[in-house]
Amino acid sequence: MAKSKRSGSGSGKFILGFAAALVLALGGAAAYLRFGPLPVAVADRPFPFEKNIVQLPLGSRIEHDLKTAPFGTSEDVFESGAHVYKAQCASCHGTPGHDVAFARYMYPPAPQLWKKHAKGNVVGVSDDEVGETYWKVANGIRLTGMPSYQHVLPDTQMWQVSLLLKNADQPLPDPVMSILSAK
Repeated sequence: MAKSKRSGSGSGKFILGFAAALVLALGGAAAYLRFGPLPVAVADRPFPFEKNIVQLPLGSRIEHDLKTAPFGTSEDVFESGAHVYKAQCASCHGTPGHDVAFARYMYPPAPQLWKKHAKGNVVGVSDDEVGETYWKVANGIRLTGMPSYQHVLPDTQMWQVSLLLKNADQPLPDPVMSILSAK
């Protein structure tokens, strides 16, 4: 009988030790969050795994909600999309030949959607499915600064912008380029 008491008290000590360690860990984390030098400024180094918090589930969420464009491309669609882009998007994402200087100092940096990627001939998000770009415009992306436009723009305008950006690597009609380059 003495052996069973010892083994029972050993598991009790283990549970007590585990609970104490848990309380200390939670208390330490709370103290760090309250008094520690947290990286809250854009220029600060990110938390470990901070980028993964959003990026890991983003692809599967977009894939789950992916829609197809309700209309095709035309010069009118591109012109309308260019007007919307110029008014709503260009201040962060730039225009053809004109990057936004402060965009690289955002966290994460706002991609310049009219610029070729460092590798290859992909311009902006032209390699993404149009439905993916639409999803990002409509829903925004947490922890990135990309706002949701679903309550700001009608669906038609969000699709027009998305179709325009899908074709950013193609020659666009002169009237479209004039709208995008107007100051």
